[in-house]
Amino acid sequence: MLNITRGKKQGAIRAVIYGTEGIGKSTLAAQIADALIIDTEDGTGQIEAARVLALDWRSIEHALKELITDAQGFKAVVIDTADWLEKALIEHVLRQAGKKSIEDFGYGKGYTILQEHLVRFLGQVDQLIAKGIHVVFVAHSKVTRTSPPDQTDGYDRFELKLTKQVAPLLKEWADLVLFCNYRIQIVEGSDGKLKAQGGRERIMHAVHSAAWDAKNRFGLASEMPMEFSQIAALFGAAQPRTPAPAATVAKAPAGVKPEPAPAPAEPIYSKLASEEQLERIAILKSPATLPLIEACLEAINAIEVAELTSDQAAELIEKMDAALKIEMEKQATAPLFPGKVEAWLEQNEAAANGYLAHVKWIEGAQTWRDVTPDRAATIADKFTKFAGAATNHATTGRKAA
Repeated sequence: MLNITRGKKQGAIRAVIYGTEGIGKSTLAAQIADALIIDTEDGTGQIEAARVLALDWRSIEHALKELITDAQGFKAVVIDTADWLEKALIEHVLRQAGKKSIEDFGYGKGYTILQEHLVRFLGQVDQLIAKGIHVVFVAHSKVTRTSPPDQTDGYDRFELKLTKQVAPLLKEWADLVLFCNYRIQIVEGSDGKLKAQGGRERIMHAVHSAAWDAKNRFGLASEMPMEFSQIAALFGAAQPRTPAPAATVAKAPAGVKPEPAPAPAEPIYSKLASEEQLERIAILKSPATLPLIEACLEAINAIEVAELTSDQAAELIEKMDAALKIEMEKQATAPLFPGKVEAWLEQNEAAANGYLAHVKWIEGAQTWRDVTPDRAATIADKFTKFAGAATNHATTGRKAA
């Protein structure tokens, strides 16, 4: 049996508000009732709002995950701004891959990775939408030149200040894309030249045009004053959140010790691995410990070590330390040289020692048995070349004598 519903269904809004710098995009979004701003560029300090500072990709993802777990009473989440979020994502991708530029991945590959990350991120954002929480991305605009196939000449238009791979994903995801700008009129001056007038009245565009990207699925006017009252109905008419009344504690009967009040829930942030733990894991990362990291992440269905809790990170570090200790013990008891190389060195001890002293790999009474493990590995790896050089050095020395 199909579960058929009729009529309009008003759920949480997926919105993008973008426009020229300083026009008041953040202030507009902050007027949504019970909104929390995830500030990705530390630019909302002058706005009266609840906010959490998240200046890197790890912090942004963790803030989102905590809100998915517990919205803490917020009815809307404002990500301010999308372009700085993308910047943090690019830095994260480069750091993870050890690259200096997004172009270093090869033609188009870096941008494909960005798209994949953003698709996963929007999937997480939709978990908030499913809980009835509005999500608004604030973004800057940029002017780009476009040349449609059916037009002889190109023209300038306003677009989201994002890469050409990420911007379409965000626009497609959104139910509402508002472009904010100043109203400007072009008039002819007394000298016959065209001049711009106005520039003080702020307006919002909710319908796409050749000059800007915009859209809405709610029947909004194509142009509106840039006032929150114009869109307030979309985000609910709830009043600003009021503090919860103070809990009253019932008095315990005489002679009965009252139970202690339950401790407040520990924020998820405090349970995450510390920077010191993450740095230690990075230092211990090696071919011997990589399987341990992969197994740990697979066990908790995580992608990165940054998603580990402090306890999980501590357990992983302990296992990595133990694995490296075993590896070092193996190396300490393992023969310095393969059997074939060692046999040659024993048979040609004078030549080997003379050449090693010549290149200053041993000193005084030392022999080939005293070389460091890394130099022993070099000798074994380039044994034919080493044997030839040692023999040649010994022969040349005897002739000179």
